[in-house]
Amino acid sequence: MLAKGSYAWFEKRRKTKALELAQQQIIKALDTVALLHQSIENLTNGLKKEANQRIQHLFQTEEEVDKLRREVFKEMSKHTALSADYREDILHLVKRLDTLADHVKDAARCLQILQDTQLPKELTQNIMQMTSTLLECTSALRTSIEKISPAPEEAIKHSEKAEEIEDKIDKQYVNIKRILVTHGNQMNPGAVIIVDDLIEFIEQAADMCADTADYIITLSSEE
Repeated sequence: MLAKGSYAWFEKRRKTKALELAQQQIIKALDTVALLHQSIENLTNGLKKEANQRIQHLFQTEEEVDKLRREVFKEMSKHTALSADYREDILHLVKRLDTLADHVKDAARCLQILQDTQLPKELTQNIMQMTSTLLECTSALRTSIEKISPAPEEAIKHSEKAEEIEDKIDKQYVNIKRILVTHGNQMNPGAVIIVDDLIEFIEQAADMCADTADYIITLSSEE
């Protein structure tokens, strides 16, 4: 039987391991957002080969995010020393990160379909701005999870920042909808549908980013 001090060390070690895996996952999830933004920039500048390379890299990275999710689940199932609430919060965290990366992957698939379509400049510029803001949101999320153990108050601060940025993305989403209405008669109807799907997936990724931030606030409060 573990002594009280040994048990505390054991529990802390198990927490650290789970958080390390979650931290790796958020880094990978952040990578998918950066790759999506770079792909849109490439296509806007006519660099189809570079865009496709980044999209393929994005798909591979999303698979790694999914693999890390499974590793966290495996880690959390090894021992029951941690509280049920803490385990549940960690699992909710990694599930949401996995879903965030899924939405980014779906957005990248839309981008693949649109790569040979000429879109209005105002539209592409606003989509790039939207992904840039999503990158800012996930960057705040990444910082918050890195601060859970060493600086819980800082983790909460950055999580709240991620939620604030998500509000900005909502406004950009609505604005792009307006732009689609303005330019819709100049575009292929199929392209309008795919662009609408694209920004929908980006907006869903932002929602998941804010949702994940809520769990980080909870985890930070438990430290």
